[in-house]
Amino acid sequence: MSSSRKRRVFPFAAVIGQSEMKLALLLNVIDPRIGGVMIMGDRGTGKSTTIRALADLLPEINVVQGDPYNSSIDDPDLQSSDVQQQIEEGKDLSTEKRKVPMVDLPLGATEDRLCGTIDIEKALSEGVRAFEPGLLAKANRGLLYVDEVNLLDDHLVDVLLDSAASGWNTVEREGVSVRHPARFVLIGSGNPEEGELRPQLLDRFGMSVEVRTVREPELRVQVVDQRTEFDNNPDTFVASIQSAQDALQEKVVAAQEILQSVKIDDDLRLKISAICGELDVDGLRGDIVTNRSARALAAFEARAEVTEEDIARVISCSLRHRLRKDPLEQIDSGDRVIKAFCKIFERNDENNLSDFELAAME
Repeated sequence: MSSSRKRRVFPFAAVIGQSEMKLALLLNVIDPRIGGVMIMGDRGTGKSTTIRALADLLPEINVVQGDPYNSSIDDPDLQSSDVQQQIEEGKDLSTEKRKVPMVDLPLGATEDRLCGTIDIEKALSEGVRAFEPGLLAKANRGLLYVDEVNLLDDHLVDVLLDSAASGWNTVEREGVSVRHPARFVLIGSGNPEEGELRPQLLDRFGMSVEVRTVREPELRVQVVDQRTEFDNNPDTFVASIQSAQDALQEKVVAAQEILQSVKIDDDLRLKISAICGELDVDGLRGDIVTNRSARALAAFEARAEVTEEDIARVISCSLRHRLRKDPLEQIDSGDRVIKAFCKIFERNDENNLSDFELAAME
C-alpha cells in the first residue's frame, strides 16, 4: 500500500501530556515481562489514541513467512510447534517483515474467538489437527488492547492474564491439544465510573496508571489545535513530527538491546522490598515489577545502572494497584506509595516525586 493511501495513525511522539501513561507503555515495550499496563481514567483523555500510536511507533519485526503466530526464526520461545518441527528437520525457512501486531479485543468476544478453536470433526475424520487460531495467536510478539476491561467477563480476563504471564496459550478439546506462543503486552483501559476490576485481577497487571483530563486552558487549546491539524492533513502533520518519532523509535530499540546488561544494586533491591513490606503488599509481584520497571527505565535513558531516581519514577504505578483499600482512608494510593518511598529512602521531597515526568521525551 502506498504511503499516500495508507491510513495514518496519530504519532506517539506528538501526544501532549499524560507522561505517566506514555512512560509505562514504553517500559512495557522495552521489557514485556513487566506484565502489561492497566490505564484507568476519564473518557476522552487520549487512552486509545496513545495505545494505537505506540504500535505504530515500533519497528517492524522479522517473522517466519506465512506463519499465523508471527513466529521468530531464532527464538524458540516465540515459535509455533510447526516452525520448531521444520527447523528440527533442517528445512530452510524464509522470513518476512511485519508491523508489530496490535489486536483489539471486543467486549463481546467468546473464549473460542480469544484462544482459538479445534475442528473436532476434521481431526477425527482426517486425523489432522485443524486449529483455527484466535486473537491470542494474532497478538503474539505484539500488543493486545482491551478497552473497558472492567466490563469484560472475569473468566476471559483470567485467560488473558494467564497467557500474558506464561507467554503460551493451550487449547484442549476432546483429547486434542494445541499449544502456541502468546507473548504480548497486555494493555487494559477503563473508566472507574463503570466499575473497578477485581483486586485479584488488577494485581496481575504489571503497572497501573491513572490519567486525568487536562485542566489548563492553554494545554487544552494546544491539544485541540494539534488534533485538528492532524485530521485536516495527516501526511503533513506526520512528516512534521517524523524526526522526533524516528529518534524515539531508535531509543526504544537501543534500550531493548542493552536491557539485559543493566544492573541494580543490592541495596536498592533491599529498599524496594522494604517499601513493599511497609505497604503490606501481598505476594512478590510488586517487588519483581518495580525491579524490572526501574531497569527498563535505566535502559531507556541509556544507562547501565539503576539509580534511586529511577525507582522513584516507577514505584507508584508499580505498586498503587496492589494496596489494600481502606474505605475510611482519604489518602490516594499513589500518595501512600510515595510516603513509603520517602520513609525508606529517608527523603522529604514528596511533592517532587508525585510528578511522573518523562524528561527525556519532552
